[in-house]
Amino acid sequence: MALFRELDYGTPARTGAPVTVEIDGQAISVPAGTSLMRAAQEAGIAVPKLCASDSLEPFGSCRLCVVEIEGRRGFPASCTTPVEAGMKVHTQSPKLAELRRGTMELYISDHPLDCLTCSANGNCELQDMAGVVGLREVRYDPVKTHLAEAKDESNPYFTFDPAKCIVCNRCVRACEEVQGTFALTI
Repeated sequence: MALFRELDYGTPARTGAPVTVEIDGQAISVPAGTSLMRAAQEAGIAVPKLCASDSLEPFGSCRLCVVEIEGRRGFPASCTTPVEAGMKVHTQSPKLAELRRGTMELYISDHPLDCLTCSANGNCELQDMAGVVGLREVRYDPVKTHLAEAKDESNPYFTFDPAKCIVCNRCVRACEEVQGTFALTI
């Protein structure tokens, strides 16, 4: 039985005058204020992400969605960078691949390596993104900062396992932006 996953564009849709950008050589017109991540996804170009969701405002904490913009220095997060007319964006390059693998390697070094026995095996965004960015081995020794901490099962609605948390802040943001309860914090 296959699970159907609804396509997540990474950031909310925007409305506004159309802006045309070039992403990986493909021209696309999207409303002003649209993130580069969403524009890419609308063009059928998937950009790796962990903290982004189209039900939440962009946050830019995971750094997997970095891109290159011609004429600009650095590697901005595509989820927090709005489109601008005439922008030429690259979502794939050897440098971006290296940066993404390095970032993912740091996440994995601070994560229990129990994928085969984890209940989320096969349905895990972290596992999926490690594959997407081509991570095959981790150079770092596992960090032991919170891997031994006990799960918090005091809430009847969810369990918090500090060993599995990558501090993407998505749960906190959902609590604030979607639920409006402001009950969680990092």
